[in-house]
Amino acid sequence: MADASSRAVCRVEELPPGTVKIVPLGKFGIGVFNVDGQYYGLLNYCPHRGGPLCLGRVTGLVEAGTAPYEITWSRAGQFVRCPWHGIEFEIATGRSIALPAMAVRSYPVKVKDGFVVIEGA
Repeated sequence: MADASSRAVCRVEELPPGTVKIVPLGKFGIGVFNVDGQYYGLLNYCPHRGGPLCLGRVTGLVEAGTAPYEITWSRAGQFVRCPWHGIEFEIATGRSIALPAMAVRSYPVKVKDGFVVIEGA
């Protein structure tokens, strides 16, 4: 099922859409997210000040609309907000929208034989 550079996290049914599981790998752990049936892995370490990023609230994107004072909401469930200082990162890429030079390490996650598997960790 998993080779030396991959690790099984859980069975697919144990990580339904909209949930995250923190896996104790390395110094900080890796958060494995299910975003609408797609799996992503992020280092559980905020590059801003070292907060436990993957324990933060999963949220969407708030943007300015085209009309004055208009705000739009989109991409629900695709971002995680650091619980320490509120910086948000895109779960699929690890990039910060507000601070483009800042990113958190991401890991490929796949499904193999009914298990969610982190690769390259």
